[in-house]
Amino acid sequence: MDDPAAPASDGGNGGRGKAAAPKGREAFRSQRRESEGSVDCPTLEFEYGDADSHAAELSELYSYTENLEFTTNKKCFEEDFKTQVQDTKEWLELEEDAQKTYVMGLLDRLEVVSRERRLKVARAVLYLAQGTFGECDSEVDVLHWSRYNCFLLYQMGTFSAFLELLHMEIDSDSQASRGVPRKPAVSIADSAELRVLLSVMYLMVENIRLEREIDPRGWRTARETFRTELSFSTHNEEPFALLLFSMVTKFCSGVAPHFPIKKVLLLLWKVVMFTLGGFEHLQALKIQKRAELGLPPLAEDSIQVVKSMRAASPPSSTLDLGESQLAPPPSKLRGRRGSRRQLLTKQDSLDIYNERDLFKTEEPATEEEEESAADGERALDGELDLLEQDPLVPAPPSQTPLSADRVAFPKGLPWAPKVRQKDIEHFLEISRNKFIGFTLGQDTDTLVGLPRPIHESVKTLKQHKYISIADIQIKTEEELGRCPLSLGEEVVPETPSEVLYQGLLYSLPQHMIALLKILLAAAPTSKAKTDSINVLADVLPEEMPVTVLQSMKLGIDVNRHKEIIVKSISALLLLLLKHFKLNHIYQFEHVSQHLVFANCIPLILKFFNQNILSYITAKNSISVLDYPCCTIQDVPELTTEGLEAGDSSQFCWRNLFSCINLLRLLNKLTKWKHSRTMMLVVFKSAPILKRALKVKQAMLQLYVLKLLKIQTKYLGRQWRKSNMKTMSAIYQKTSTPDRGTSKRKNAPSGPASRLLIAAGTISPRTQNSHPWTTACRACWGRGWTCLKISTAPMSSGWRERCFHSPSAGRSCCRATELSSAGRLREGGWLESVHPACSARSLFV
Repeated sequence: MDDPAAPASDGGNGGRGKAAAPKGREAFRSQRRESEGSVDCPTLEFEYGDADSHAAELSELYSYTENLEFTTNKKCFEEDFKTQVQDTKEWLELEEDAQKTYVMGLLDRLEVVSRERRLKVARAVLYLAQGTFGECDSEVDVLHWSRYNCFLLYQMGTFSAFLELLHMEIDSDSQASRGVPRKPAVSIADSAELRVLLSVMYLMVENIRLEREIDPRGWRTARETFRTELSFSTHNEEPFALLLFSMVTKFCSGVAPHFPIKKVLLLLWKVVMFTLGGFEHLQALKIQKRAELGLPPLAEDSIQVVKSMRAASPPSSTLDLGESQLAPPPSKLRGRRGSRRQLLTKQDSLDIYNERDLFKTEEPATEEEEESAADGERALDGELDLLEQDPLVPAPPSQTPLSADRVAFPKGLPWAPKVRQKDIEHFLEISRNKFIGFTLGQDTDTLVGLPRPIHESVKTLKQHKYISIADIQIKTEEELGRCPLSLGEEVVPETPSEVLYQGLLYSLPQHMIALLKILLAAAPTSKAKTDSINVLADVLPEEMPVTVLQSMKLGIDVNRHKEIIVKSISALLLLLLKHFKLNHIYQFEHVSQHLVFANCIPLILKFFNQNILSYITAKNSISVLDYPCCTIQDVPELTTEGLEAGDSSQFCWRNLFSCINLLRLLNKLTKWKHSRTMMLVVFKSAPILKRALKVKQAMLQLYVLKLLKIQTKYLGRQWRKSNMKTMSAIYQKTSTPDRGTSKRKNAPSGPASRLLIAAGTISPRTQNSHPWTTACRACWGRGWTCLKISTAPMSSGWRERCFHSPSAGRSCCRATELSSAGRLREGGWLESVHPACSARSLFV
């Protein structure tokens, strides 16, 4: 079949050149599909939450290289149990008092000088925390007895004993590292003691943290006591989370390269989640704090709203869409009448885009966009090299952002409108400058001299006015700064978030840089460097594999290891930012500023500068080797075909969880921050984020669209014109269009525009499809009748005159434009400039 873009006959070499074009495109398409993947992603049934299932969270603690140690732990327990218990009973057959007595004996035998004997006793305790799988018949039994044994171990004081042992191991390793430098090749054998201690503590935290309705009252009491011990300083010691943060910093500084960093990060994440609370607890704290401040309650939870949203279809591949552009458009073949019909079809599609795929006919990325993506990648690599250098000198904190909480909203949009005080002031400033000629500052009550539609608009805006907790906190700090003596010293409640922030404050830059360095080393897009951090210390075996099967198994284990590290760091940073923002907005700003100083924004963009669909659907797991499955049944013989096939799951939960967390983190860092938004533009993040829209998951698409929304006004009109479906998705799924997208000076924009559409003041079709003109705004502002305003040129380059329209019964403005040469150029009747000139068609 001939190429539709090629002419029917072209003499000489031109015809042969055109005929060869499809082959070149086909070859390039096949090469691109091989490198990037052409799998059509189905809608992913993903439920976002604090963590994955209980069994999955426990299995991620162990690498596949550690599977041989399950047998070692069981052997150590059985040897000790036979010497201490005279009866022939097993652990599960003992009475509770006998079990407590045996645990007390284990804790006594931990206090020995011999390192080997102490390690054997610690392994016996670890076998108990793992659920005494040698006496169980199913995975459910293993998980049940693991919870039971962990509560029993905590009640007998096991966690405190292991905390002391952890301090001893950290101090001994630090002293040894000062004298003799460690060998560069670090393997899993160098961290045996630390891995056993951290595994016991992680199992206790994770099992006790899990709440179930059938839990007895004693377990609930123990859970609250355990949470209090981890949250606050006890016996003049720092909170447990600070000790783990110090381990992360020592690992990154090279003092302790043998630390099992994956276990440290997983334990740190779960401790912060347990002490500060997950997302549901955070929402409850927000409602409680708003009630204490006298603010109206929140009517919705953002995570719950996202769960009810539907994912949009991903954009078509770039090459397929590029081929379609080579053909002449159908409108040119049909002539002028067909062109007009096509315009009407496009206009109608704006009204029913809720029922169509938003990205089905997305225009392809241009060559400039592809080149800008490559330039952005080079810029990201240059910025991330700074992570290996010393931290920057902190700059003064930027202007504080305002909260983005939501309230109830009627049908049509999934989100409630949110209007800030600044939005109302900005809207009134524009209106007063136009109709009165002067402004009244922050006065939002005086509406004298403004037309009736302005009164209705201000009333609509005030109905949806939102006062965040951050606004109250900023106002309180300003009052304390003005009157420090009369108001006295502020009483700061000692909450878990406040205690953690005070402990982190002194070394906060080092902690944030350390976390981002590990995230950079674990990212799949990072290139191996000689001076990069080795995050594989607790996954590499002592002897490297010699067969192909062993190499494949180790490769899967290494990829899985890195994915778990990314998951724990992304969830940890997001929890810290959200809790610090609720505790005090300035704490959030301080942590955010240090993350920006450490190049967190280009790091996240570099993470997404890959085939994100392949990353989310990666199958770097071997189900038969996961805990607790590997402890119950004999592991079958592995084959290369089985390893290549992987599991049958549709996607990888932890990878999708990590991507959403990183997008939420990037959104929190850049929201209401002009300089940080410009970083997104400078690093060419638009094509990187657009590729992530191929993943059909509502929550991931939502935060991608939010990040695109805040930079659309800097991407230029051509980008918005070429990505109209993306712009429609932004209007449909995000809360409000970003302020300042319109180039017209006096056009309503941002939350004001969206609320006026919702209230029925402005027609959505007219507002979305046609630009505002000064004449149209004159009709709108003058009560829908055209009055003579001025004959002098305005500062924006327009002058307005009033004439009667040829149409009967209507009035219309006739606009003239002031050219750069200073001469007036007639523009004609408004019907020829704007298809909806009259008040009836422009407004509902």
